[in-house]
Amino acid sequence: MSFDAPLPPYNASDPHASFLNSTALDLLLIEIVPLAHRLANELSVTNEPLDDEEEREAMFYRLETLGYRVGQGLVERFSRDRTRMVDTLDVIKFICKDLWTIVFRKQIDNLKTNHRGVYVLTDNTFRPFSRMSAEAGGNAVSKAQPFLWFPCGIVRGALANMGVNASVQAESTELPAATFKIETIQKSAV
Repeated sequence: MSFDAPLPPYNASDPHASFLNSTALDLLLIEIVPLAHRLANELSVTNEPLDDEEEREAMFYRLETLGYRVGQGLVERFSRDRTRMVDTLDVIKFICKDLWTIVFRKQIDNLKTNHRGVYVLTDNTFRPFSRMSAEAGGNAVSKAQPFLWFPCGIVRGALANMGVNASVQAESTELPAATFKIETIQKSAV
């Protein structure tokens, strides 16, 4: 059970409010990548083992899709009491301040934009990476990459539910930092 006081977007007087223990979310984020790895191999169409690229694609698809659905649900719940945001920058700011606080208990450290539909969100102490061990000269950064796919899905699902069609990519050059690149996709005029 978490003894932390709920943060502002929560309404404790709401009889339908439910809270998530932060430790449970941390454990879910830790276990979701090995689960996706196991499912990718168990549910392969052929009975042959998947090669590395096929396995990576199957894991990416599963994790990103799960995150997408979670992001949609979170935004549906936590933005219902807010006025509708029509500007894409306002939606991105909502993601950086409110959604990130709900999911990772801190705001994004840095937001940059080129004002042409590209946004770069930097989290210098990305919570899922904070407990990962990194051996000197090891390949910890490449092993940590799959742990970014679920949060990418959360961001993409949140954006989609707020009317912003975008692609989200994430990378890490040094643990525990993570960088998320959001590129909005303009709707073609018909």
